[in-house]
Amino acid sequence: MVDAELDRLIEVFRAETAENLTTMEQSLLALEANGRPDTERLQALLRAAHTVKGNSAIVGYDDLMAAAHAFEDQLELLRDGVVPCTEALVTELLDAVDTMRDLSCVVRRASGSEQPTHDNKRTTLRVDTGRLDTLLDLTGEITIARGRISQLLGSAVLTDATLGSTLWQLEQLHAALQSEVMELRMVPLGPVLDAQHRTVRDVAVKLEKEVRVIVEGRDVEVDTSIAEQMRDPLIHMVRNAVDHGIETPADRVASGKPSTGTITLRASHQGGSVVIELFDDGRGLDRARIAAKAEAQGLISDAASLSDEQVFAQIFQPGFSTASELTAVSGRGVGMDVVQRHVHGLRGTIEIASQAGQGTRFTIRLPLTVAIIAGFTVGVADERYVLPLESVEEVLDFETAHSQGAAAEGILDLRGSALPYLRLREVLGHGGTPPARSSVVVVRHADRRIGLVVDYLEGDCQAVIKPLSAGLRRLPGISGSTILGNGRVALILNISQLVGRTTCSAQ
Repeated sequence: MVDAELDRLIEVFRAETAENLTTMEQSLLALEANGRPDTERLQALLRAAHTVKGNSAIVGYDDLMAAAHAFEDQLELLRDGVVPCTEALVTELLDAVDTMRDLSCVVRRASGSEQPTHDNKRTTLRVDTGRLDTLLDLTGEITIARGRISQLLGSAVLTDATLGSTLWQLEQLHAALQSEVMELRMVPLGPVLDAQHRTVRDVAVKLEKEVRVIVEGRDVEVDTSIAEQMRDPLIHMVRNAVDHGIETPADRVASGKPSTGTITLRASHQGGSVVIELFDDGRGLDRARIAAKAEAQGLISDAASLSDEQVFAQIFQPGFSTASELTAVSGRGVGMDVVQRHVHGLRGTIEIASQAGQGTRFTIRLPLTVAIIAGFTVGVADERYVLPLESVEEVLDFETAHSQGAAAEGILDLRGSALPYLRLREVLGHGGTPPARSSVVVVRHADRRIGLVVDYLEGDCQAVIKPLSAGLRRLPGISGSTILGNGRVALILNISQLVGRTTCSAQ
């Protein structure tokens, strides 16, 4: 077998092995939850282990083949009733799955390996995500080039029917291509959410707690890059919930709760965003303890003047921890700051709500994609800015709206309701004299609305998101950049940060 063919075979082997090992892990957790051997699940486990063993022999992974064989032996003892289904046995079998997962990543080609007589025919094709990233980048560049062509042709499209028809056809083909590329990148969140069963189980065993996991919204789809980048944040959040949130069985019973705590992971689509919620029925966040720790570290000066949400947000500070002693699970102050950094890196937000004795809820809002967005272009001074179109609700004439407030912000009367607003000219540091007439773009983030006062409006656009340069990453209210159809660079505004700057909010 030539090297190229063997490389392709190994890649297919790795992907199938990863799927089988995940199946084995989930089945073991289900067996433990049932508390007794389940014939159907045991057979599924044996089939998966046998497949891993057979495939390992084909590609010459002798160590993995031996590990899978030993795993089969343990399962047969459990199936035949020779050994009981205990927590210790499940832990041993889960450790074996981890070992096989590590071994599957080590390429070892056995000399003289025979090529299989036939490969299984599939209705799907495995594609490296790197190629999908390249395809998306190319689609984005086509988006920019298409906008440039439209700008250059200008009014000629209106007078030349053939030219106009050709451009329209080009735009339709481009829209279809972009849609297909985006669909190719969409994956369900189920595997990422289901993986937290194992995390909860391992931490709960170490801390001698009883915890169950409920997962809802497995079929909700996001861009593959978002799904991958949310794995580590969810692990940190789940570990934190088991460690700090869920009480010991004795403490739960003493407070009138079931001995087993519950952690719920829920994914859903809301508007143009994906929302991931994690909530537990534990003790809730201790405001007084968090405030005292934050004041001691100089993070805040007067906790009494802050809202619960502002105090709770201190747990996202690097190095912050309320643990009284260092353990294998907590105490190092590493975890929640990583969560916030990942979420913000995906142009998302994270919010906390907690009630003493009742539990804590984390709500993460993420865009469907981190590559291309539908945008609304506005102008301030000589610069252009893009607002995510999904956040835009309406546009008003600023001069005809009754307003009051300081230079940078104030309040508008929006049909009898108070609407806080920001003047982007001042907020973004442009200064100078605004035009005689300005516009207000009403935007919403979650359940909060504000108005953004801009000099002029330019309309809809397709924005290909480009990373910010090092000098721009720290600018408040900016989440990325894009290239407009006329070739100019425009900054993409971060609506959540701008909403957070206002001193009040409108529902």
